[in-house]
Amino acid sequence: MAARRSKPSVYISVDIEADGPIPGPYSLLSLGASVAGVQGDDGFVPADPERRTFYRELRPISEEFVPEALAVSGLDRERLRREGPDPALALGQFTRWVREVSAETGAQPVMCGYPASYDWTFLYWYLIRFTGDSPFGHSGCLDMKTLYATKAGVPLRAVAKRAMPEALLPRRRHTHHALDDAVEQAELLINLMEWPGPGSSPR
Repeated sequence: MAARRSKPSVYISVDIEADGPIPGPYSLLSLGASVAGVQGDDGFVPADPERRTFYRELRPISEEFVPEALAVSGLDRERLRREGPDPALALGQFTRWVREVSAETGAQPVMCGYPASYDWTFLYWYLIRFTGDSPFGHSGCLDMKTLYATKAGVPLRAVAKRAMPEALLPRRRHTHHALDDAVEQAELLINLMEWPGPGSSPR
């Protein structure tokens, strides 16, 4: 009897910028995404992280914000209050984009982040709150820190980019612009997926 083939996954690197620690009281202000590649039974096929991307800025949903968190992104919150699209519109556009990417690749979408916890918290909350659904389901999320810890055989709390082998690190800069950082993270994911482990370099 032939082995049953599983449906492939398309890995989508996502980065968000927000003005506080949790969604609801605080707002998601920008969202960037980049297709990193597809993994199936025959292995991982990387994509050009700059080819399939998505970026939107969003109108804040509350008056509360943490100045230090806002300063990280450099976004103009007052401008976004006046000109930013409604979150329902922006998240609806994002959902359609994810589904288009999934249909093109014939794969199930997986959100990837470094670390995924903060970005996933905002993304999933916003998707459910403003669209009623998530194209990733409730658990289609991959944390790159966990992936590295598993491959490197180190404790999760020991993981930091500065401790990674230089060959794994992206060539692109981390700018705190959501699209730039999503593309940078996609490059990191590609390197991690192709990395055999300690003592080796990505192909």
